[in-house]
Amino acid sequence: MGKSLLIVESPTKMKTLSKFLGKDFIIKATYGHIKDLPKSKIGVDVEKGFTPHFLILKGKAKVVEEIRKAGSSADKIYIGSDPDREGEAIAFHVAEVLGREKEIKRVLFHEITKKGILEALKTSTTLDESKYNAQKARRILDRLVGYKISPLLWEKVSYGLSAGRVQSVALRLVCDREEEIEGFVKEEYWIIDVNLELKSGERFKATLERKDNVKLKISSQEEAEHIKKEIEGETFKIDTIEVKEKYVFPQPAFITSRLQQEASRKLRFSPKRTMVLAQKLYEGVNIGEEGLTGLITYMRTDSIRVSHEAIRDARQYVEKNFGKPYLPKTPHIFKNKKTAQDAHEAIRPAYITLTPEKVKPYLDKELFSLYELIWKRFMASQMAQEKLETKTVEITSGDYIFVAQSAKVLFDGFTKIYEEEGDSDEAGITLPEMKAGETVSHVDTSLSQRFTNPPPRYSEASLIRTLETKGIGRPSTYATIVSTVQERNYAKKDKGRLFPTPLGRTVNKLLKEFFPIIVDIDFTAKMEDRLDLIEAGKKSWVKSLERFHEALEEELSIAKEGMRSLKKEEKETDIVCEKCGKKMLLRWGKNGEYIVCSGKPDCKNKKNVKIEDNGTIKIVEDEIKGKCKLCEGNLVEKRGRFGRFFACSNYPDCKYTEAYSLGYSCPEEGCTGKLVEKVSKKKKKRFISCSRYPDCSFATNSVPSDGPCTSCGAPTLFTYKKKTFCLRKGCGWQ
Repeated sequence: MGKSLLIVESPTKMKTLSKFLGKDFIIKATYGHIKDLPKSKIGVDVEKGFTPHFLILKGKAKVVEEIRKAGSSADKIYIGSDPDREGEAIAFHVAEVLGREKEIKRVLFHEITKKGILEALKTSTTLDESKYNAQKARRILDRLVGYKISPLLWEKVSYGLSAGRVQSVALRLVCDREEEIEGFVKEEYWIIDVNLELKSGERFKATLERKDNVKLKISSQEEAEHIKKEIEGETFKIDTIEVKEKYVFPQPAFITSRLQQEASRKLRFSPKRTMVLAQKLYEGVNIGEEGLTGLITYMRTDSIRVSHEAIRDARQYVEKNFGKPYLPKTPHIFKNKKTAQDAHEAIRPAYITLTPEKVKPYLDKELFSLYELIWKRFMASQMAQEKLETKTVEITSGDYIFVAQSAKVLFDGFTKIYEEEGDSDEAGITLPEMKAGETVSHVDTSLSQRFTNPPPRYSEASLIRTLETKGIGRPSTYATIVSTVQERNYAKKDKGRLFPTPLGRTVNKLLKEFFPIIVDIDFTAKMEDRLDLIEAGKKSWVKSLERFHEALEEELSIAKEGMRSLKKEEKETDIVCEKCGKKMLLRWGKNGEYIVCSGKPDCKNKKNVKIEDNGTIKIVEDEIKGKCKLCEGNLVEKRGRFGRFFACSNYPDCKYTEAYSLGYSCPEEGCTGKLVEKVSKKKKKRFISCSRYPDCSFATNSVPSDGPCTSCGAPTLFTYKKKTFCLRKGCGWQ
C-alpha cells in the first residue's frame, strides 16, 4: 500500500506532524506561499474578469519540484496549510502544480496535537473555493491600489513611496489624531478636596462633586477660592453611606487583536513580534522528552468560542489546584459578536496540563512570557468572579455635597492568576468606619488646578483596537498594517506612541484630497465586510472588484490632472545663505521641509527646517549641541535615514559626526559612558545604547530618566505604566 502525502506551510509544523503520523505519511512544506502576482507588473487582467496571473515565486522552483515528485507516487494527498484565507490560497496553488485537484483532500489543523491532527484527517474536506475567491479579491484589491496610486506618488512626491488599501486608512487615523491634538484647546478646571476627621480621630479625604444636587464644574481659581471661603466654618455631616457588592467577570480567552493588545500592554511586544512568537507556539516547540509539541490553538481568530473539552479540562484543573471556591457553579460560555467568524476557537493552550512552570525550562524568555499570558488568560476565563465591596459616602456642608469612595476585595477569584487592565486600581483606598448622621471635623481644604487633556496618540495596541472597532482589517492583517506604516517611514514610534512623520502627513494629505473614497474609513470597512460575504459564498468576487475598480479609476483620473508635483516645487525665502550670500530656497523631501542655496550647484549649503504654525521657517540646526572634537567647530543636530545625529557645522570641510546624546549617564556600574540614540539598520527601530559600545554592551528600548536608584545607586531609571524601574541589569528595583 502506497503512502499518503501531507503538505503544510512551515518546516516546524512538518516536524511536529511527523512525530504523530509516523511512516505512513510523507510530509512536505511549502515554506509559505509558492505563487504570487509578479513584481514587475500589475499582473491582473482587468478586461478579462480581473484574472490574476499568479507565478511561481523566485526561489520556490526546487520546493515545487519536490512536491510534484512526492505527489506523483502518493496514493492520497492532503493539504494542511493554515485554516485561513492565505492558507486556502496556498492549498489551491499547490493543487494547481500537482494537477490532481479533484483527488486532493483539505485538512484544517486548529491545534497541532495528536488528537487535533487525527480529528482533522478524519474530517478532511474539499478545497474551499469561496475562501480562495475572498483571498484573490483581497490580493487583487491591494494590487490595484498599490500599483495604480503608488506610481503617481513617485511622480509627484518621491520615488519609492507606496499607497495601500488598508495601510493608508491606518495612516489616516494616525494623522487625524495628530490634527486633533494640535487643534485641541485645553480647558482649566479645579478640584476641591477636604480632609475630614471623625470623633475617633481617624481621617479621610472627600472631593466636592455637587451643589444643590447639580454636578459642579469649577473653571477658575477665583471660583474655587470663593467655594473654599464658603465652606470654612461650616458643619460637615455624613449624609449617606452606601455599601454594595460588586462582581467582576473574567474576560474570555484571547482573540488575535486582544492578544496583540495585551502582549503590548503587559510584555511590551510589538504586534508583529507577538504573531511571530504565537506562530511558533502553534506549530510546535521542543519540550524535552515529548519532543516538538504545539502548545496553543490557531492564533488568527476573532472567535471567543472554546471547545467543551477544553472547558471541562480547565474546570477540573481549577478545582484540583485552586479549590471549589474558585470554580464557578456553571461553565462560563462567551458569545461571539455577530461580525465574528466562527471557524476557529479562541486562542487557548492546547494542553491544560502543560502549565507555564512545566514548559519554562524549554522556552526562551519571550516564548515563555507569551505562553504564560495565553495560558493564564484562558484559565482565568473559567474561574470564579472577583468579589468587591464598594463604599460611597456623601458628606454635606451647607448646599455642597462631597463624596468619598473606597473598594476592598472580598474574594480575589480569577485575579488570583490574571489581572485585567484597571483591576489593580479598583481596590486600594479604605475608608474608616463611620455612621450616617455623624458630624465630622473639617481639618483643611486643598485646591488643585487641572486641565483637560487632548486625546492620546495611538499606541500600536490602541490603533489595532480602533481598526478592529471600525471593522478595518482582519486577525491575519492587524500586525502587518501597524508595522507597514512604520516601515514606510509614514509614522514613527516614540515613548510607545505613534506619530506621523512629515512624509506620512504629506502622503495622507494628498490621498485624502484626491482619493477620498479609497481612504474613507466606512468604505474600507464595507469592503472588509464584502470580503467576508465572498468567503461565505454570498457575493461575487468579480462584481465586488468591478465596483471598487470603478471608484478607483474615477479618482485616479482626477488625481493625475490635479495633484501638484512636490518634487519640482521650491519657494524662495528671506533666509540668506551664510556661505555665499544668496537667498535660500524652501523644498520638500522625505524627511520634511528643508532649505537649499539658490546658488546650487556651486554652493551646496543645505539645512533642515521646521515650519511653525504662523508660517515662520525655523532652522533646526541653529542650536549648538557641543564642540567638534576634530576642528573645534560647532556640533549641530542633523537627521538622516538612521535617525538623529550630531555633525560638525563645518561640513563638508569637516565630516565629524557622533551619535545623538540624550544627556543621561549609562546605568551600568563603573561605566562613564552616556546614553545615545541609535536606529537599527535592518528594522529601522529606535533604541538607546551606551556611547562606549563595544566596551559597554548596555542597550534598552525604554525611555530613560534621572536617578539615582535607591537600591543600587544607578544614575538612570525609566518609568512605565506609572511605575519606576532601575535600568541597571540585574538590579530589579521598582
